[in-house]
Amino acid sequence: MSYCINCCIHLLPNDLHRHCFRCCGPRHNNQKCPVCKGENKVPLYTDSKQMKLLAVLEVRTDHSESWNGFFCLRKGKLCSLIFGLIIMTLVMASYILTGAKHGLLLIPSPFHYGAFISNPSLMDNESLSDMKDHYQPSKINISYVKDYPSIKLIIDTITSKIEFITRQRPDLEELRKQEPHMFSVIPNKFLPNSKNPCWYEEYRGNTTTDPYATNSYALYSRRFRIIFDYLRKVFWNHLYHYKDKHYRLRCLPHFYIIGQPKCGTTDLYDRLRLHPDVRFSAIKEPHWWTRKRFGIIRLRDGFHNRYPVEDYLDLFDLAAHQIQGVLQSEAAKEHGEMNNIIIGEASASTMWDNNAWIFFYDNSTEGEPPFLIQDFLHAFQPNAKLIIMLRDPVERLYSDYLYFASANKSAEDFHEKVAESLQLFENCVLDYSLRACVYNNTLNNAMPVRLQVGLYVVYLLDWLTVFDKDQILVLRLEDHASSVKYTMHMVFQFLDLGPLSEKQEALITKSPASNTRRPEDRNLGPMLPTTRAILKDFYRPFNTKLAQVLFDDAFLWKRT
Repeated sequence: MSYCINCCIHLLPNDLHRHCFRCCGPRHNNQKCPVCKGENKVPLYTDSKQMKLLAVLEVRTDHSESWNGFFCLRKGKLCSLIFGLIIMTLVMASYILTGAKHGLLLIPSPFHYGAFISNPSLMDNESLSDMKDHYQPSKINISYVKDYPSIKLIIDTITSKIEFITRQRPDLEELRKQEPHMFSVIPNKFLPNSKNPCWYEEYRGNTTTDPYATNSYALYSRRFRIIFDYLRKVFWNHLYHYKDKHYRLRCLPHFYIIGQPKCGTTDLYDRLRLHPDVRFSAIKEPHWWTRKRFGIIRLRDGFHNRYPVEDYLDLFDLAAHQIQGVLQSEAAKEHGEMNNIIIGEASASTMWDNNAWIFFYDNSTEGEPPFLIQDFLHAFQPNAKLIIMLRDPVERLYSDYLYFASANKSAEDFHEKVAESLQLFENCVLDYSLRACVYNNTLNNAMPVRLQVGLYVVYLLDWLTVFDKDQILVLRLEDHASSVKYTMHMVFQFLDLGPLSEKQEALITKSPASNTRRPEDRNLGPMLPTTRAILKDFYRPFNTKLAQVLFDDAFLWKRT
């Protein structure tokens, strides 16, 4: 195909040259057009044939000519294009205006714009004064009230599938087969003259051996290395020498604060640390029973080497040194004085996090884990004491979201994540048991917010299958916040701790609260009223069962 160079800058083919407005119009100049004049000039070829430099150089730049191609279009095509654009614009405008108004959009939006509709029935009959305390007017005035009926259907489906079925406890031999090394390290009996479970273990290293060289907590975290540097320096001073052998005192916790996250466990931990007879692990939350013994540091990062039980026991060496000091004192040797120092551990994942079981245990129980954390804990420490701090699960979930969400946090985003999580949970309970869904690793990782952590009674019932009720103390954060002194006295009595002086008690009970909500999170305001109503409906049957198990209607959380 050849093209006119001088005047047809847009390179029309020869058979269309006669239609070219530039060549055949009023401005046409036969003297300048080599095609019309028939001069022997080299046209520009573009169909894979070689171009000649002369032809390229003869192409003149004319800014006005950039529009010539537009006028070369057929009139029919041009009219059709314009008409089509107009029709499409009108259809889109009509669709958006009428569809949004009547809720008929093909792709339902999670956002519903409009004035806030106050519905007392959705707020669990809260008074106006309560609502003023909880809810502040939104500047953008966004409401999700339209979501409530559809999500209520999801909640009704979930409620219809709730069954609290007692699980079967595995026997001791089955547990031994699963964790033979743990059973070889932890003895069946502990020292009789110590309130805390401790025992002596022979140490076969020499003075040049680093006892913490392979400790995974020290290897994977810089902040623990300072602690272990100190332990290395004092290690040999605390060995017990007997018949040319060296022994180190090993200890497990006497009590565990097992849950739940965002329920005040940090504040309880900080206050208990101030008691003269209480010690804790070197770090507040080792997460060994639930994660580290499976090699989980962060589940999204995959698995690392499993932390052996020795690494966990190393965390209690500081406390063990102090207990040994009591046991080796003259009073203990001469008068048989009892060691009253006790050790605690405060991993808030212990109560609920059994997500790793699917990767390590045989899945032959229709999705339910054959072994739980409490099975092993009870096997080693049948007399352990457990403390659980709970709060209104609705408030717990919002606090959890604010703490762990990294970006774009808002009440609207929280609402959207709650709706998505409820749909995922519904899909699970339609096919599996409640317990299978609560301990389902895939589901728990897929849900944008951790709904399952607030199903307190499901976890508590499983703990009660292995531990007696008098070994578990269940507290409410709401009670703790209103009277720290009352809840701390309950804890002291439960742990059988000695009396305190007025000064010691004041130090423990009057200290400022720990781990409060960050200022930037408080500025986001409360959750949407509709989200609160949805979550109250979801958690209501579980709270009702919890109140029945504990014989305490305060766990219905009707006033919060």
